Amino acid sequence: MRKLKRLLRRLLLSVLLIIMAIIIINTVSYSSKQISVSTFNKFKISDDVIQRLSDITKITTTSYPSHVDTAAFLEYHSYVDSIFPLVDSLLKKTTVNQFSRIYKWQGRNPNLKPYLLMAHLDVVPVEKESQTLWTEPPFSGKIKDNFIWGRGTLDDKVSAMGILETAEILLKENYEPQRTIYFAFGHDEEVGGKNGAQAIVEYFLQKKITFEYLLDEGSLILENALPGLTRPLALIGTAEKGYCTLNLAVNLEHGGHSSMPPPETAIGILSHALATLEDHPFPAAISQNAQELFDHIGPEMSLPNKAIFANLWLFKGILKSQFEKSAASNAMIRTTIAPTMLEGGVNDNVLPTNVSATINFRIIPGQTSETIIEYLNKTIDDERVKVSRINASFSSEPSKISSSSSFGFNALQKTTKEIFPQSVVAPSLVITGTDSRFYEPVSENIYRFMPVQLTNDDLKRIHGIDERISIDSYKTMITFYYQLILNSSI
Repeated sequence: MRKLKRLLRRLLLSVLLIIMAIIIINTVSYSSKQISVSTFNKFKISDDVIQRLSDITKITTTSYPSHVDTAAFLEYHSYVDSIFPLVDSLLKKTTVNQFSRIYKWQGRNPNLKPYLLMAHLDVVPVEKESQTLWTEPPFSGKIKDNFIWGRGTLDDKVSAMGILETAEILLKENYEPQRTIYFAFGHDEEVGGKNGAQAIVEYFLQKKITFEYLLDEGSLILENALPGLTRPLALIGTAEKGYCTLNLAVNLEHGGHSSMPPPETAIGILSHALATLEDHPFPAAISQNAQELFDHIGPEMSLPNKAIFANLWLFKGILKSQFEKSAASNAMIRTTIAPTMLEGGVNDNVLPTNVSATINFRIIPGQTSETIIEYLNKTIDDERVKVSRINASFSSEPSKISSSSSFGFNALQKTTKEIFPQSVVAPSLVITGTDSRFYEPVSENIYRFMPVQLTNDDLKRIHGIDERISIDSYKTMITFYYQLILNSSI
């Protein structure tokens, strides 16, 4: 018996030593996917760009589901045409549905496939109740403390302005691209993009125009993005999550007086269903998109985080648990469940017969809205809770995953390393919706990235209070687009 125990101990020790050896070898050989680039000398950008962004922020191109603020969008286009005279006169302009714009910058080599830079011109409304909480009025365009304040300075008029400023600079330098460049600016992204981006894509399809790659808004450069990563993380979105909104309804034959409640009420049944979903989230999954992210950031991690990423065969559970601790990183590895609205009841002494809840789902690649409905029915397991779709304007399935080795990704990666040399560049999954979801028919390589470096606290400003961008960040954005055009037009 003692010999058997010694043999088992030796066997266990041998197994542990083998595992340790594999962990060490994998960690040591875990090679970086970051590229080396030549030193980039930033050029001086006039302070005039700051005043122009301030002026454009004052134009309230706000999106509403019910109507378009015609005067605001006409004012926007009139102002843009006046401040970018070379863009206005030398690029071909096409107007789509009155307020969306396409620009074509003809390249010298017609054999090269064009590429497309995108943005949207509309902004979300500001709640009346929150206006007093802003440091500066939301449509003031105030220039203060080295920031430009106001709606659109992060989402997303700033991108449109940055692209146009860049084009105007290059045109003044008599620059002629080898590869044709298109700009496309939709006017209703914040309410679904049906009359803007979707109509623009229909125009491209009619003209049989397809693109080598396209760049839209999406991910950013984040400081202190993950534990163990000390450098800023530049996330280039190679895919975006799907968007699905469902209704959970309970309809009982009898309600009654609140003085004689039955053991189960409509509200109780619905509440139990919601609690069940909260207790049983969708399983975390390391998809192709997540794996590519890990492969790019893992080698840049400090120990022991690097060892975890290098040995997912052993530490996958630990990594998932770490990502689950943050709402942002958790959303990158699972379909999320977000109850957003409840409805039911007419008086405090009446038991309602009909109650409902609206739930928003952001779907990871590999799942669909149909699998979401199947999961809900199976998890809730109560025939009294009826699941149905809501035809929200944003509804979409998860996008395809674009290549992280294409011409477009390489141009973005190179440009990012040139302009943000300390950053770690990685493919990522965009957890919000963008206009780019309409563009799959015209390009296989769709990327979502805004060249702005922010803190996690700054993320709250997007669609929130005190939206702003620093003067330095905006000038750097223009520098990025300038270099991206040079790197792409070959």
